[in-house]
Amino acid sequence: MRLETLETFIVGTPPPGFGGRYFIFVRLHTACGISGVGEIYAASFAPEVICHMAEDMFARYLQGEAPDRIEQFWRQVHGSGFTHRPDATVQGVFSGLEMACWDIVGKALDRPVHALLGGKVNERLRTYTYLYPPDDSDAADFYNDPHASAEVAARCVEEGFTAVKFDPAGPYTVHDGRMPDLESLARSESFCRDIRAAVGDKADLLFGTHGQFTAAGALRLAERIAPFDPLWFEEPCPPDMPEEMAKVAAGTNIPVATGERLCTKFEFARVLQTGAAAILQPNLGRAGGILEGKKIAALAETHYAQIAPHLYCGPVVAAANIQLAACIPNFLILESIRKMDGFHAALLQTPLTWEDGHIIVPDTPGLGVTLNDDVIAAHPWTGSQLHLEMQGTPHDPQRDGKFGGG
Repeated sequence: MRLETLETFIVGTPPPGFGGRYFIFVRLHTACGISGVGEIYAASFAPEVICHMAEDMFARYLQGEAPDRIEQFWRQVHGSGFTHRPDATVQGVFSGLEMACWDIVGKALDRPVHALLGGKVNERLRTYTYLYPPDDSDAADFYNDPHASAEVAARCVEEGFTAVKFDPAGPYTVHDGRMPDLESLARSESFCRDIRAAVGDKADLLFGTHGQFTAAGALRLAERIAPFDPLWFEEPCPPDMPEEMAKVAAGTNIPVATGERLCTKFEFARVLQTGAAAILQPNLGRAGGILEGKKIAALAETHYAQIAPHLYCGPVVAAANIQLAACIPNFLILESIRKMDGFHAALLQTPLTWEDGHIIVPDTPGLGVTLNDDVIAAHPWTGSQLHLEMQGTPHDPQRDGKFGGG
């Protein structure tokens, strides 16, 4: 069995763009007629450039090779061009191709990927969702209104969710970290108070930030929200210095979570060694793929840290996250984009199964998903922005006004 060809697809997400402005899918084909799908979560360059990177990587390291030589493939890519260090774009491109290889291997053996990684230990996976604005609301108004978020949180609990995430702390910029302004502190406290009142003890609160703050600033914020017992305080500082984030973890009783912008076992090892987080959030479309995710989970297990796979992209990364979560003992919770319905479901021939707050682990071969080519063709990407973008100027609460997302 040898890999023969690669296809790439850039899918524009319809408004309001849940999961990002576009998704990048790949499909590998073997000479014997088996195909596998993957998804790249690399956002530092235009998606068209990322597709060219995938074509180059495929031609150098995969074409004509067996799809099950995944460790060898990772080592070649990790050291490509005399690098041998974590690189988010390289690992993002690799991740999409790697999960497509796993999909092929699983199909060839007629086994789900989780069965090839040690076997299933979790039959169903607890999920959480962001509190997204209703269809008829303005995003900026919603994301700054604690009462509106509390109402949506209550509805999520009625639907079966036992955890909800929200990030009311304001814009994230290329100039962060910074000290939170008084308005952001008050707004964050109000969100936690109102949402806790709305859900009671039926749901955990997951407080999200995007690396906006210095360690000192994050500790000020943590003190304001701690009385409402969040399950985690997500990425309170920028991801490049885990030693600083460790100061936050040591200074609050709220568990710190981080990892959506990290890649490879090496970056996650620094988080664990410094004590920067108790919950790791690898996104398998960026972190280095499924096998690297298994290694990250094993490292976390030795530190009694838990895994909460991150998802701000499309349904193929979601499928990879599910395969990993199914076979690790230190799984905590899985990010779901609402109930994996809407456009995420439309992109698959058979949607993922969400029931009563949980994803049901599929036992179908490979990743367990098949792309809907008709939907992909009907939603070409025509924009110029990146998947997600940070504000380019220093935060100024008077000038910037309400934050409506990135």
